[in-house]
Amino acid sequence: MRQNKASSILITVILSIGAAISFFPIYLAIINSFKTQGEMFKSFISLPTKLHFNNYADAFNQINLLNSTVNSIVISVIGIGGIVFCAALAGYKLSRTSGKISSFIFFLFIASMLVPFHSIMIPLTRMAKALSVQGSTYGLAIIYIGLGVNMAIFLYHGFVKSIPRELEEAAQIDGCNEYQTFFKIIFPLLVPITVTISILDFLWIWNDFLLPLLMLTDTSNYTLILSTNTLFGEYNKEWSLILAALVLTAIPVIIIYSFFQRFIMHGIAEGAVKG
Repeated sequence: MRQNKASSILITVILSIGAAISFFPIYLAIINSFKTQGEMFKSFISLPTKLHFNNYADAFNQINLLNSTVNSIVISVIGIGGIVFCAALAGYKLSRTSGKISSFIFFLFIASMLVPFHSIMIPLTRMAKALSVQGSTYGLAIIYIGLGVNMAIFLYHGFVKSIPRELEEAAQIDGCNEYQTFFKIIFPLLVPITVTISILDFLWIWNDFLLPLLMLTDTSNYTLILSTNTLFGEYNKEWSLILAALVLTAIPVIIIYSFFQRFIMHGIAEGAVKG
């Protein structure tokens, strides 16, 4: 009893220290976003003597927050929708089809997860330019679909194996074809892993910087992260303004992650372990 209690206290202390270390940069970003430039350089860790909300107003205007947010939402929605649609169908079909060809195709998807993005960065840029999708938010969303389906197929493939085949057989007896069986019977059962994939891909697409930097050329199509980068001048950096913009950028991610976080570990465990 005493050993268990001591272990519990020790674990709690360690986790509390880890949480404090993780939250400390967020704390610094928030308090310094309300300071003037001079006050921030005078003391980086102290609380602001006066809250300067004009930093947020200036950041809102300079990064064109509404337009950038709409661009990020459009890219995220199209990208996530395409990933879920393609990966769910592919994961289901590969999971239910036995044979060497099916196993080989699944292996190719898994192997592509090991390829670093930097090794395909230049060919991907040239291909996007050749296909006339470079500079378009819709073209960027399509590229995200191609880059994101491999992980999603892996998770769907494992999750589908936990669904009894008897459900599909019963649906076929009732007259459902393969597509009706999937969309009416199987896909509703994939909600936990679908939510997990959607959240993970949303965090990836929303916070991604390198791919939009390579693909988007017009400032009117910039994502929120890319617009924030415009505040970093070559010779001058207004850190109070930058921190305010970063806080505004992080708010949607924090809200969505906090609301759906309980699905993430459950969905990953179901999709990976049962595969």
